[in-house]
Order: sequence, then structure tokens, then C-alpha cells
Amino acid sequence: MKSTRLWLLTLLSLLALMLQACTNSSICGDKSGEILDEALCVGRTADTLQSATEDYFVDMDYGISKDPAEIVKRLTPFIPGVSEEDAANAIIRGRNNWIVWTAGNDALWDELSRASFGNLDFLKTLSNHPNLKFSRDNRWQYLGLVNEPCYTKGDKPREDRYGLYLDQRDSSCELDPFENAEKYPGIEIGARGKNIAVGSYYGYGTGIVGLRLFPNPDFDEKAEAEWDAEKYYNDPSYYNRKDLVKPYRVGMSCGFCHVGPNPTNPPKDPENPTWANLNSNPGAQYFWIDRIFMWNAEVSNFAFQLFHTSRPGALDTSFISSDYINNPRTMNAIYNLGARLEIATKLGKEILRDGSLNNKQFNQLDGIPENSALNQFYKEPETVFTPRVLKDGADSVGALGALNRVYINIGLFSQEWLQHFRPLVGGKKITPFEIEVARENSSYWNANEMQTPDLALFLLASARPDYLKDAAGGSVHLTDDVAVLDRGKQVFAETCARCHSSKLPDKAFDFFPDNGCINGNYLKCWSNYWDWTKSDEFKEKMQEIVKADNFLENNFLSTEIRIPVTHLETNACSPLATNAVKGNIWDNFSSASYKNLPSVGAMIVQNPYTGEASQYTLPAGGVGYTRPASLISVWSSAPFLLNNTLGEFKWSGSVDDRMASFNNSIEQLLWPEKRNGNFTVITKSGKTHPGEIDGTTVTSFVKIDSGYLPDFLQPLTGILSRWLPWIFSDDGIQIGPIPKGTPVSLISNIDMEQRDKVFKVLLKLKKDLKALPENATDEQARQVFANLLDPLIKVSKCPDYVVNKGHYFGTDYLGVEPGLNDEDKFALIEFLKTF
Repeated sequence: MKSTRLWLLTLLSLLALMLQACTNSSICGDKSGEILDEALCVGRTADTLQSATEDYFVDMDYGISKDPAEIVKRLTPFIPGVSEEDAANAIIRGRNNWIVWTAGNDALWDELSRASFGNLDFLKTLSNHPNLKFSRDNRWQYLGLVNEPCYTKGDKPREDRYGLYLDQRDSSCELDPFENAEKYPGIEIGARGKNIAVGSYYGYGTGIVGLRLFPNPDFDEKAEAEWDAEKYYNDPSYYNRKDLVKPYRVGMSCGFCHVGPNPTNPPKDPENPTWANLNSNPGAQYFWIDRIFMWNAEVSNFAFQLFHTSRPGALDTSFISSDYINNPRTMNAIYNLGARLEIATKLGKEILRDGSLNNKQFNQLDGIPENSALNQFYKEPETVFTPRVLKDGADSVGALGALNRVYINIGLFSQEWLQHFRPLVGGKKITPFEIEVARENSSYWNANEMQTPDLALFLLASARPDYLKDAAGGSVHLTDDVAVLDRGKQVFAETCARCHSSKLPDKAFDFFPDNGCINGNYLKCWSNYWDWTKSDEFKEKMQEIVKADNFLENNFLSTEIRIPVTHLETNACSPLATNAVKGNIWDNFSSASYKNLPSVGAMIVQNPYTGEASQYTLPAGGVGYTRPASLISVWSSAPFLLNNTLGEFKWSGSVDDRMASFNNSIEQLLWPEKRNGNFTVITKSGKTHPGEIDGTTVTSFVKIDSGYLPDFLQPLTGILSRWLPWIFSDDGIQIGPIPKGTPVSLISNIDMEQRDKVFKVLLKLKKDLKALPENATDEQARQVFANLLDPLIKVSKCPDYVVNKGHYFGTDYLGVEPGLNDEDKFALIEFLKTF
């Protein structure tokens, strides 16, 4: 027993040292509340980080910026009396912020290349080296990333980029205006301005929309002397080093996850779009997170298996500040923001407390006219009326606060952010990121706050629906049978509109008193509303609304209200996310109303091996709810469900492929018996259907290359691999084997906050793995995990493993209401295509 404890303490110490080597440090402090961002560190204030003014993306978004009169029309309710010039300039600045402003987050992504032990390396993601599995030639198909127009493939080492194989600017195009270092002077810190050029604070274009290249301030004379580009691409012993300093860091804009092909005007060649083929708001529906965040896509690495559970277009946005839940969610399109704000005034009331009061609101900005609609979204001292952006409705502090939170999540002021958790792996107590500290110590934060209002105006003006009828060839997918469409409208009114229309009968809002029912009785309000939606009164009134000619006009096609996951029966891991609960990382970006939500009660979960059903009670305090997705342009956004698990993925982005995916996805939604998988899902109704559990696709290991271990251990890995073969390999740490078919979330959802229980489980896992013979078979390793199944489930933060279940509305699987017949389902589908 003593030797076991000594072994475990040694391993834990080793891991602690290894992770400490990856902890962010700064020349401007290393203590939370005192550390400065790189800009303020060298005396750059927010006023020196102004929005870019060039209308470089003029052809995007249906050419909205070419029509100032249309912009004024869309913005007048929010900015009465705005001139065409001011309106156009605001949305130009807002779009530039969305697509090229990275707010200093290149520091984060450089740090994560070490914290991920080299798995994530955006400098390689950008590259065209022949040894890589991807280049500009197949970047869209393989990675789902948008090739930026006006670049060509750099298939040779670039002398001006230290031998890196990066895309080159097409000489026939104008220069990238955001690279203008004279107009937008970069942050001169460390080696920048000494050993490497400073550049612009917008960085250099990379050839990928949403990624910008920045000179690395750590690339000093020593780093330059040791730099070898060919080894960086070819030699693992060189590039797998925690002390490797690369000449550039890569920054990420919001556009990286939101710019996509225009659904009605997609590029003929998806690898070579024009700006007119791209929109700012569809979301990265084709984004392969496993391939992007693991440049070498090594399937035997458990980290790849974890990312592989994210279907194209889905991403666990809490994977950096981990909440110990594998929770991939779709990157939703942004449509009809005006209608979304309107429904917020009726159902989106939230009360702010403590740090969440520090979020700026629309009517706290300079220059907002008294008669502006923006004045109705905040009432002093603590009340906001707000749309809820995250799927669990957590970011409930006002639209501007929700937008600002996104920038932190992709690295704004990461010097402070990383003090509050250990990135990727967790194991450290999480504390809140405080807005007050950011205002005091981050010029990037203050610059971002100044720019966010223009971004909001841009989204208000530009985020219009994409209609199938407007797409080339779209009409062949639409019916002209009036009777079928009328029947589809009736079915939608009676079955779907109660969650998927922001236009509702007036009485609907009475069920949520005080604009949202945040008085502690939310579940009762919700239940009463739902019961009423089954009545003839609701159905008759809703039919009148749906059959009106202007039903789709300015309709968000969602109610935005929080729905208990016990009612949806979808996978619980998204609504169980804890980043925004009291005292967690996003404490300042969630309301007191959210934090005080009651428990939704118990739901069915199933043993991932035996299928045995049990009841799991969800905790109170904010978790357990999901807001309904908007159905705007639903024809273009399949696969379905909040994790893209329902339906066939088609990579091209063409109208025909989008429709093929829509047809397959909507069929699985309305006929659950047609869903994929060999697991038998048990529903509340007692009916069963096929379902999927994401298991490892091959035998895998937790792998950490020796170059990321403490220096004194690196030469010993060969010896240690013979002493401790279940942990060390000749190349570093290798924990496993994790057998093929192991439910990924069985491991990824281990709640590290239950330290004593987790300690015992890992101790037994270590003992059983140690007992395995060398070159153990999958079956032998599978038995180890089978013996640990119950203990692993008990320490799981989300013991729900089926990913494509739930949303049984309109089907016989709901139980409490009769399902639609096939004729009604087909009529509904035809109506949905018109959205």
C-alpha cells in the first residue's frame, strides 16, 4: 500500500510539474487582479486601438454596405435620425471587428499550443507543407475552413515568413488594408520591433478567413538562431518541445466560427469562394474541430477521439475553461436580430447582481437618442431584457455583455483569464473572470467594449434570412401545392409554433408574468403555458397568426424561453454546463435569475453498456434548460439537434447538398425509428428507437510527448517505459490502452471536483491497467473498463451518453400527445422549406 501511494504521488507530482511548465507567464505580472495585457503593459491605451474603417468586405452579406438607405431603414428603430453616412460607417466598422479583430488573443492560442502538448498548432493549420494532410487545395473539404479570396497557395518556403509554407497574397488584388502598420500600429513588446517587425494590430492575412498572423514577441535572437522551418514540419523531436519559440502567433476573430458560404449564393468551387459567396452570419457549419484542433489527426490519441465526438459544425465552447463535460454544440447562424430583441422585451427579463452589473448596456452608451428602441433593454439599477445566446440560456446579462463574453472565450485578456483555471485539462479550482479587473488592466477589453456597439448594429442590419426560393435551383425543392402548404401551416401552428415562433397570441405572454416569470416559480409558469398550447384556444389563435401573409416577416422563429431538458429528452450534457453558475468562470456574464433557476427534476439516463435505465436528478442553480433553436433558414442548417447528430452531413455547401442533408435530417427528427445507431433508446413514453453513443473508434491512449515533460525526465522515458509501461512509452507518457468502443464521455465527463471519489477510481484504474499483459488485446482492456463502469458513472458530471435522442414533438414517442400522421409530417416539411 505504501509503494502504491508513493507511485501515485510521484505521478501526480509529475503531472503537476508538466502542467506548471505550460502555465502562462507574463512580463507584466503573473498574479490575478494585477497582471496587465500586452497592450497596457507597454502603455498602449484603448483609444490607440481604433476600429478599422475600410469597406474591404463590401461584396459580402448580400452587399448590404452598398445600400446605405437600406441600412438606415433597418437601423432607424434603434438609432432614430441616423444619417446614411453614419449608419454605413457603423456597420463597416462592426463587420471589420467581426472578421479581422482578434483583440490580442494570439497570446492565448500560442499558449494553448503548449498546454495541448503540441496537438493544437494553428501555425500548422495555416500551412501548405507537403507532409501535412491538408493545404489550400483541400482546406474546405478536409478542415471546413473558408479560404480567403485574394490568396494563392504558398507551396514553397516563404523567405519573408521564416521558411513557413503559408498562403501568398494574389498580386492582382489590392493590398490587405488591415495590414497597414502605419494606420494600425501593432503592439511593440518583447522582440517585436527589435528582432521581428511589429506589424499591425490586426496582424497579417493568412489565407483563412478569421485567422490572422502576428509576430511573436518571444522570437528574440536566441529563438531566431534556433528556428528551423523544415524541422518544424518534419522532426517531432524538434516541434514537440515546450520551449520551442515560433516566429509567429495566430489570432482568431469571431468570423473564424461564423463566416460561411452564402446558402443562396454558394461558390461554384467551395475551395475558391469570392467575397460575394460569403456571409458573416451562417456559422461554421462545416468546421471539423477534430482535424483543426489536432493538426496531425492521430486517431490513437484519446484527445483526437474526444474532439471527434464533435460533428462538423459543432464545438464544445467550454473545452478551454473545462467544466468536465464533453459538450459539443452547433455554432448557430445569426438571423433577425431585431426580432430577437423584440421577443426579449416580452419574455427576456433578467435581474443582475454583483459582478454581472458591470456589463455595459445599450442605453449606457453615448449618443443613444431618447426615443431609441435600445433604451428599453435596461432599467436601472439591475434589470435587463435580453436575448439568450448560449443554448442553455446562460449568458443572460444583455446583448452587449453576451458579445463581449465571446471575445474572452477566444482569448481576449488571456493573461488574466488563464489565472482562473487550468486550460484544457482542469484540476484547478475555477474562479470568476471579473469585468472590473478587465477594465482596469486590459486595453484590449476597453477597446473591445468601444467597438461592440458597432458590431451589434452590423448584425442588426445584415443578419437577414436566407430563403430557398432565392437560391439558384432552389425552386425545384419547393412545392407550389397551396393545399399542402396550408396544411403545413396548420400543423406548424398546432405543433411547433409554441416553441418556434416569436409571434404568439397575446395570452401566451400572460403565462410568464413580469416579462419572464423569474420570481422562483418558473417551472410552474412553463407547465401552465405548455398545457395551454394543447388547447383549442391556442391552436385557433396560432393558426390565424401563421396563416397571415407577414408571419415570417421579422419573426425569430423561436420563443427564446428556457425549456426543461426533462421535457425535451435530448442529451443532458449541454444544459448541464456549469461555466455560468455562481462562482464559476462566467459568473459575471450570467444573471441572478439564471443562477436561481430551480431544478428541472429527474430524467432517464441509460447504462452505456447494458442499456439499463435509471433516473438522474439534475441540480438547481441554472442548469437543466435549453432555449429553442431558431428555425430561420432551417433548410440550410442541417444536420439537426443542438449537437448536429441528427442527419447526414454533406460537405460542399451547395443548395442541392444542403437540401439532401435537410431531407435526411428532418426525416430522422419526425420519424425517430429511422435514427442511426445500434443502441436502444428508452423514452418517457416507453417506446424505443435506435440511438448512438460516441465510442472510441480505435484503441487509444492519453499521449504526451517527452518534449513536454520536465527536463529531468526527458532522457529517462526509455527506462521508465520498461518500469511503468502502462504510463510511459519511449516517446513520453502514454496512459492506456483505452479499448475501441469505450464511450468517450465515460472518461471525459469525470468530475474532477469530486476529488476523493475520483482518486479511488483512478487508483483502481491504474492497478487494473498495470495488471494487463504487454500488448493487451482490446477485449482484455475492455474488461478493465467494464469492471470500473459503475464507479465511473458515479463520478460523472453528465452520465447521459446517447447523443441523438429527444425532441419527439409531433411523433408518437412524445406519449402525452398523439403524433402526426405521415401526410401531416410531409406537409409540415414543405412549409419548413419556405422559412
